[in-house]
Amino acid sequence: MTDRRFVVGALAATLLGGLAAPAAAQDWRTMAVSRQFSGQAHLDVALSHVAGTLRLSPSEGSMLYAMDLSYDADLFDPVADFDGDDLALGVESRGRDIRLKKDRQAAEMDVELSTRVPMELSLEFGAGRAEVDLGGLRLTDLDIQTGASETRLDVSRPNPEGLDEARIAVGAAQFDARRLGNLNVRHLSVEAGVGEVTLDLTGELRRDLDIEVDMGLGALELRIPRGIGVKLVKESFLTDLDAPE
Repeated sequence: MTDRRFVVGALAATLLGGLAAPAAAQDWRTMAVSRQFSGQAHLDVALSHVAGTLRLSPSEGSMLYAMDLSYDADLFDPVADFDGDDLALGVESRGRDIRLKKDRQAAEMDVELSTRVPMELSLEFGAGRAEVDLGGLRLTDLDIQTGASETRLDVSRPNPEGLDEARIAVGAAQFDARRLGNLNVRHLSVEAGVGEVTLDLTGELRRDLDIEVDMGLGALELRIPRGIGVKLVKESFLTDLDAPE
């Protein structure tokens, strides 16, 4: 069975690969959607973005969610579906053979999610750049998948809910996660293909945290707060380990 993570990464690499041929005119469109909070007790959120720029941030206002999207309608279709407790937002490609040339603008997506509602969050990002702040979101489940991207994840404030498990799958990418101690998670699993991964465990650690990292080719940096007891188990071949202090 093909691993879905690397399908995403392969598609992302194709999208950003580019060709030397002149760029065609773009059918550039914008889309804005939002909904007011109306007493929802739970939300299942799926965010997907094939290529371009993604920004996700928390909102403490009256909005349940809001999305501002700019995209090329020749290449992409917008996604904005809300049905009770299920929310799907994003942009998807119109075909697997799409190629984004260097002089062709990619999609931009800005999303805000309410800090008032407990939610299960799934985020799938292909190629480009992602800036994700989960600070203050009431996360009960978290699943993140990235392709050929540069992703910065920050948990700027503690998660009021408890997470049993969070999953992160990184393709050929640079992934920088900060203040993961604020996730309030018991088990964090990270799978990475090729690239550089940084896991900063600062924040408000409320419970023991078990982290499992499975990595291919690349570099892993763990930033652990002073005064925290650590047990490290390493299974690798021809890999250096540097653990200062």
